[in-house]
Amino acid sequence: MRSQTGADLRQVALTQFASVGFAATSLQNIADIAGFSKSSVLYHFASKEVLLEQVLTPAIDQLEVVLDRFVTAPESIATRERFVDDFIDFLLEFRLELHTFINQAQSLRGIAIIDRAGLLIVRLAASICHDDASNEDRLRFGFALGGAAYSLVAGMTFLGEATLPDDDLRPALRTVMTELLAPVSVHPRPAHS
Repeated sequence: MRSQTGADLRQVALTQFASVGFAATSLQNIADIAGFSKSSVLYHFASKEVLLEQVLTPAIDQLEVVLDRFVTAPESIATRERFVDDFIDFLLEFRLELHTFINQAQSLRGIAIIDRAGLLIVRLAASICHDDASNEDRLRFGFALGGAAYSLVAGMTFLGEATLPDDDLRPALRTVMTELLAPVSVHPRPAHS
């Protein structure tokens, strides 16, 4: 029962963090929506920050897996296509987490999981834009990855829901991201050990 209660509380917290924001969500709000007492929430999670870490960690762990797979493979068109597919899967699976992170990262600096996510984003940017990348290539990567993430978040922020079902959204995202990245040259790089 305890693990199910914890899972229920994490889901309610994630939904609240994404919809009304971390600062505006209290442990009492989470307890009320989940149908538990505040003391029950505190039994499972010592603080709201611990709860935030619990709800964001699976997404941040998966982003790290996607990034590690990309940076350890020799760079090629096939590697880039695999990365695009992995990144789209990440975006679609962790939409609420992404929404929380993108919209609230600045105000949540200093919380370990937010800082870890920020470091991964910096590492992602460094891995896809080589030192010799042109400004145009840097913008293409930024628009392809950041634009895809922002589009999903904007749909939730301004429309209150995702704009398309995932089965329709996935191929559309792949087409647009691939078209944006097509002109970017692929520079061979050695596989990392």
